[in-house]
Amino acid sequence: MSRKRRNHSASFKAKVALAALRGDKTISELAQQFELHPNQVTQWKKQLSDAAAEVFSSGTEPATERAEIQRMQQKIGQLALENDFLSGALDRWGGSSGSK
Repeated sequence: MSRKRRNHSASFKAKVALAALRGDKTISELAQQFELHPNQVTQWKKQLSDAAAEVFSSGTEPATERAEIQRMQQKIGQLALENDFLSGALDRWGGSSGSK
């Protein structure tokens, strides 16, 4: 007999994973309580613990990345300007040396 595949919401997964991390009940007890396979509880627990650091770091990294992108864009603009200037100077210098 096969079961119909169920899709669980993110909040349900978080609830189960937090309960597993808490450690008040065994994985088997939680699986029975939430009508899940114990492997599913273990998987969600691992996903939550692996991604926990991202919750606290996400507030600072994007601002740092944006600042770095802006700095690099300014540098690209500066280098493009210098490249155009030097290219023009080289054309003038090369043109005058070709006439000698």
